[in-house]
Amino acid sequence: MNEDKMDIVTETTPELDARIAGLLRGAVDTHVHSGPSIAARGLDHLELVRVADAAGFAAVVTKDHDYAGVATARLITDNFPELKTKIFSSIVLNNVVGGMNPYAVEHTAAMGGKIVWLPTLAAENHLQWEKQASFQHPASTKKMRHASPVPVLTSDKKVRDDAKEILDIVARNDMVLASGHIHVSETWVVFEEAQKRGVKRLVFTHPEDIVGASLNDVKGIAAMGAYIEHSLAMFLPGSKFRTKTEDDLRQHIEAGGVGQTILCSDLGQLGTISPLDGFRQGIKICIDLGYSDDQIRQMVSANASEVLGLNVEVA
Repeated sequence: MNEDKMDIVTETTPELDARIAGLLRGAVDTHVHSGPSIAARGLDHLELVRVADAAGFAAVVTKDHDYAGVATARLITDNFPELKTKIFSSIVLNNVVGGMNPYAVEHTAAMGGKIVWLPTLAAENHLQWEKQASFQHPASTKKMRHASPVPVLTSDKKVRDDAKEILDIVARNDMVLASGHIHVSETWVVFEEAQKRGVKRLVFTHPEDIVGASLNDVKGIAAMGAYIEHSLAMFLPGSKFRTKTEDDLRQHIEAGGVGQTILCSDLGQLGTISPLDGFRQGIKICIDLGYSDDQIRQMVSANASEVLGLNVEVA
C-alpha cells in the first residue's frame, strides 16, 4: 500500500458502516486510474483488485489515457483465481495508441476489453479546456511530446470516416462506447451516428466537468438510452479533483434518472482519496441525499453491470 495515498473517513455509526459495506457488495467501478502509468498512481492494478475483492466488488474496469490494460487484466485473472472481483480494461483513443486506430480497437476487443473511450487528453475540447484549467492534468504528457488533437468530427460537424470505422468495430464486438473528453456538442453527434451503426452500449463521461454539459444535455442523452457516468472524484470533500457539490450530484442524478446513472470513482491517482474510499463516501452522500438502498445499488452496481454485459446478482 502506498503511504502517499490518502483516505478521508467521514463520521459514521456502526449501523451506517454496515449499511455502506452491504451496498459495496456487488459494486462495479467502471472507471479506475490504477497503475502503472505515466502519471503517479496510488495503487497498481493488482492491488486494486485485491482491495476491491476484500470489499466484495463484482468488477472493476481500469482506464489509462495512454494504453489498453487488457494484457494485465488477463494476467491477473489467470494467475489469481482466488480473487472473485473481475478485472476488465479499456482503450482510450489518444495519441499513444494512434488515435482513431482500428487495429488497436480490434486488438482490445479480441483481448476482452470492455470500453472504447473517445479521446480524452487528446480531445480538441480537452486541449482547449486545459488552457483555462486551474491545475495541470495529472496524466499530462508535458514532460514528453505534448498531446496533439485527435478530432472526431469534420469541419462541417459530421462524424469523420476514421471515427465511423471505430464505431463499426464497437458495434460488431458489442463493446461500450464512452464519450471521453470530447465536447458535449460532439457527443450528441457521435452517439446518434453510433446508434445508427448498431452501437448499443453508450456511456456519457462525467458531464459535471470538462465536457461543457448542461443538465438538459444529461436529460436528453439519457433519453437516447445512454448511461450517464458520474465521477465521484469530482464531488467528494477531500478529493483534490472536487469541482462540484453534493447537491450538484443530486441534480445530475435527477436529470438523467436513477435508471440511467452510473457512479464510478475516477480515482486511483496519488495523493487523494482511494477508489474504495471514494465509493464509500459516494454511497454515504447518496444516503444523505435520501436515495434508497435499491436506488443506490442501481447506480453503483446494476446499471454498470448492464452496460458492461455482466451477470452480477445485486443483493
